[in-house]
Amino acid sequence: MAAYLTDPTTYEPPTPVRGCRVCGALQRQIDVVDNPRNKEYDPSKATDLRVEMRRHHSGKEAS
Repeated sequence: MAAYLTDPTTYEPPTPVRGCRVCGALQRQIDVVDNPRNKEYDPSKATDLRVEMRRHHSGKEAS
């Protein structure tokens, strides 16, 4: 199985879909865990949430 890696120089984080409550909730969580000034700062969790948001509207389930 081939691995496809995102080019970090061209990566665009997912954009929440306007009016989608799930996307809104995910974005609020990302905002908390992606801020180094918060005690909940967790870049790995932020990445997981971004993957979940991207998959949310693409129909792909997490494996």
